[in-house]
Amino acid sequence: MNHLLTDNFGRNHNYLRISLTDNCNLRCFYCMPNEDYDFTPASKLMQVDEIEAIAKLFVSFGVNKIRLTGGEPLVRKDAHKIIEKLSNLPVNLTITTNATRIDTHLDTLLASSIRSINVSLDTLQRDKFFFITKRDQFDKVLENINLLLNHNFHVKINMVVMKGINDQEINDFIEWTRDFPIHVRFIEFMPFSGNNWKSDKVLTMNEILNIIQSKYNYNKIQDAKNDTAKNFEIQGHQGTFAMISTMSEAFCGTCNRIRLTADGKLKNCLFSKNETDILTPFRMGEDVVPLIKSCIISKEKALGGQFDNILEKVDSQLIENRSMITIGG
Repeated sequence: MNHLLTDNFGRNHNYLRISLTDNCNLRCFYCMPNEDYDFTPASKLMQVDEIEAIAKLFVSFGVNKIRLTGGEPLVRKDAHKIIEKLSNLPVNLTITTNATRIDTHLDTLLASSIRSINVSLDTLQRDKFFFITKRDQFDKVLENINLLLNHNFHVKINMVVMKGINDQEINDFIEWTRDFPIHVRFIEFMPFSGNNWKSDKVLTMNEILNIIQSKYNYNKIQDAKNDTAKNFEIQGHQGTFAMISTMSEAFCGTCNRIRLTADGKLKNCLFSKNETDILTPFRMGEDVVPLIKSCIISKEKALGGQFDNILEKVDSQLIENRSMITIGG
């Protein structure tokens, strides 16, 4: 086991999530605090060669999975170069996208080592899509999801469930899996800076499963090691579904994830208060290995040490963190 990426609780971190940009062409309210958000200047973002070099460093210490995130990673003008570079590394390379630009990047994706793509989509209704994202891109997103399926990508749909907004669509998403080989992941609504989170907006995993059970008979299927999702199948359906129960049943005990923000800050947890700047010292030619080790060692036991799974006790105003878009998910 590699001790550089092992924390005080014995968790070995072999999964690196790299945010390419905090920019996005959608404006989902739970992710972006407001319309007037100031995106990070390009000069302060990690550049292509820096991303490659830092990724290689992590790979040398045991990272074997890298996910590219944003914002929306494909709005970055040199995203294709980053994908090409990282495709040469001995890792499972994946990407999370809103799918609005899949068609313009299809050739790059087909030529890359990426075979599985996560698509963020919170509704199957055109008007509600506009309400959530403030952009008229619904048809484009569906077209691009079908484009991915037609080219045999494994497609996961990330659906953030918000009570009173899209909770009535849970079984619509389940029905989608009947005839299409998609994997729908229902994600409990999580608190971040500026996203107006309240506990009464959260639909828990058990509540979601009860809704599904009212119409479908499902079976539990084997979860992968370190998987954040609890996976299920319905007999006769081409696709499957899963629950990401961050708020009601956290999965911190087996966490193997570390996050690198677009401006080169290392976060050892999605909810960590602190972050470690490795880009600045890297640009100065300094050894960043001790910084990485210190960041991993300081990881809290669960949820960044900021709250627990008793929803009613969570005060989002007291959580010290970035907005979701600046973390990269």
